Amino acid sequence: LMARPSAPRFLNVGDRFELPVVLQNQTDAPMTVDVAVRATNATLTDGRGRRVQIPANDRVEVRFPTESAKPGTARFQFAAITSSPASGGGGGDSAEVSLPVWTPATTEAFATYGVVDKGAIVQPVRAPSDANPAFGELEVTTSSTALQELTDAYIYLASYPYGCAEQISSRVLTTAALKDVLSAFKAAGMPKESEMNAAMARDLARLGELQNSDGSFGFWSRTERPWPYLGVHVAHALVRAKQKDFAVPEATYQRSLAYLKAIETKFDDASLYSPSCRRMIIAYALYVRHLAGDSDKARAKSLLAEASLDELGPETIGWLLNVLAGDPSLTNVRRWLDNKATETAGAAHYTFSYNDGAYLVLHSDRRADGVILDALIADQPQSDLIPKLVRGLLDGRKRGAWGNTQENAFILLALDRYFRKFEGVTPDFVARLWLGEKFAGEGTFKGRTTDRISTKIPMATLTEKPGMQPLTIDKQGAGRLYYRIGMRYAPKNLQLPAADYGFSVSRTYEALDNPGDVKRDTDGTWVVKAGAKVRVKVTMVATTRRYHVALVDPLPAGFEALNPELRGTESVSPARGGRGGYWSWWNWYEHQNLRDERAEAFCSYLWEGAYEYSYICRATTPGSFIAPPAKAEEMYAPETFGRSASDRVRVE
Repeated sequence: LMARPSAPRFLNVGDRFELPVVLQNQTDAPMTVDVAVRATNATLTDGRGRRVQIPANDRVEVRFPTESAKPGTARFQFAAITSSPASGGGGGDSAEVSLPVWTPATTEAFATYGVVDKGAIVQPVRAPSDANPAFGELEVTTSSTALQELTDAYIYLASYPYGCAEQISSRVLTTAALKDVLSAFKAAGMPKESEMNAAMARDLARLGELQNSDGSFGFWSRTERPWPYLGVHVAHALVRAKQKDFAVPEATYQRSLAYLKAIETKFDDASLYSPSCRRMIIAYALYVRHLAGDSDKARAKSLLAEASLDELGPETIGWLLNVLAGDPSLTNVRRWLDNKATETAGAAHYTFSYNDGAYLVLHSDRRADGVILDALIADQPQSDLIPKLVRGLLDGRKRGAWGNTQENAFILLALDRYFRKFEGVTPDFVARLWLGEKFAGEGTFKGRTTDRISTKIPMATLTEKPGMQPLTIDKQGAGRLYYRIGMRYAPKNLQLPAADYGFSVSRTYEALDNPGDVKRDTDGTWVVKAGAKVRVKVTMVATTRRYHVALVDPLPAGFEALNPELRGTESVSPARGGRGGYWSWWNWYEHQNLRDERAEAFCSYLWEGAYEYSYICRATTPGSFIAPPAKAEEMYAPETFGRSASDRVRVE
């Protein structure tokens, strides 16, 4: 007797499905079998046991109606027992499966930061009216160092989902630079030191796999055209990692160093890279060589003289100033930095445009502010611009992080350098926390430490009392208390409407073999025959040129994507769209991933127009499932995005 469960690969909160287990009788006599299931983080809605008859040398599928419970992991244990004589009077089998349970609606997160020099602060808090009490919490984190303000940004990098060479190297260089303090962080989502080391080993190995023989890199594979900026950026990550004693493959490292020295010969398409883009990449390479102990100050000075400072721009100047820090001949450069900063009473920032070449260097003004901040700390540690740049960068976060991986990486590097250099009084204080009249916790900070104390108040507690509640944070003693008050929640409504903030996205499901396999009810629910192949079509409209686009389509848990490389599976052919017409012979995307729970397509440079991405699934599990919205975004400007509406899919 064999019991073989066939659970889906994942679930979403709110899914209802029939959990199948196949019972196989491998004897020459019929068999009476009792089968039972035990579940955690899932509800068996129609009993936990069945008795079935299985003919000789045959099998029977038994289904247990089940509903997912809450985010986390669902586990199922199966036991099948027979007392039939053919099995010796007591045969049986068992099995266990576990699968993740996701939140189908995009979770919302908000955070505010502040400091307490003396006394106490009161922050009013209120649970969102549409919050699901079973998910999320209010988290208050206190620290005696402003390094705690880097936590959300690092978590953003560490958990970024796509995994191209730029994103891996941004995570590597930030982890390496912050190695000394990351192990002390104890906030939710921060990796343990062992996890960090293992992730670094995987990331460094992956970068080695992606590197070309001359040290260059494409975003996704060796078959792409190399990007000079990306080759320098990966070299930066390798240098930082080697300096902090991570095991960087020596061959990979040496190829990258050679690439830096030869960078001025790597611009194959002269018409593609403007002079400002080329100079910026060369300056970045000189900066990384300087970090690696191979300073070329003569080339740095000659590059500064190639164009006016206005034409060079802040990033080029910032990297060169790091190489030439303390040089008395750079008075004009320092004056330019003072004059070109856009200042308010408490903040400062810089702006620059590479025009259409910005996507070639992944430019953003906030990244430039981080580069300049790092250079000023090296060259002019007493500059009045330094605290203003820090405040402007910290105020520019959304939900604790900046807009993309490039911004987070360079700003984290600069802020880490700032906090190490400028924090003052040795801490010796006690912090206490109250929610309303209830004491919530306390922590003692004595001496210089990056220890953080985190207090979590479940969303269910917040929702018990409607309306605003005072959250009080009190400090007694010497030093500065830094705090973060963060809230995470998931909306009760799992049916999200479509949204257009730069992309228009829609999704349909079509039958592949028999037109009757897929239909749509009057309430909008897609009804799919179990076992049928389904073509998923995602349509994306961009009204203007977009850069570094990610199109992500989450699957309903009852579907499983089919590998287009396997024989017998129709190939993925999202061949429509493009500038100036309707194309059928090329794919608009450069790379795609088919994962357990989602399909992804990526494009570095997308002309305005309508595009279609399609792939094939099979309906594997009967039940009623939520399909979260398909979403398009610019990875380096995620405020430019769009999503389809949520869908309901019923497999029967």
